[in-house]
Amino acid sequence: MNIYVSNLSYDTTTESLQELFAEYGEISSANIIKDRDSGRSRGFGFVEMPNDANAQKAIDELNNSDFEGKTITVNMARPKTERNDGGYNRRRY
Repeated sequence: MNIYVSNLSYDTTTESLQELFAEYGEISSANIIKDRDSGRSRGFGFVEMPNDANAQKAIDELNNSDFEGKTITVNMARPKTERNDGGYNRRRY
């Protein structure tokens, strides 16, 4: 199961996120999403767990919990959708 984790501290590392979820079972991958230009964390990431029961337990227990000084939100990730606007969904003046 792919898990979406938001409201992460900008100092959170992939390793610390992986350690947090490892308490609930095997982790296939953990990823902090970073800004393309600055390389700084965008404050959210994804964790992939192969066992759905373990993943659901992690979601239930970690959602709205404190992690590295922030109250994180943990949900099942929604599938990525394609953008029909070519990535330019901004109003131009």
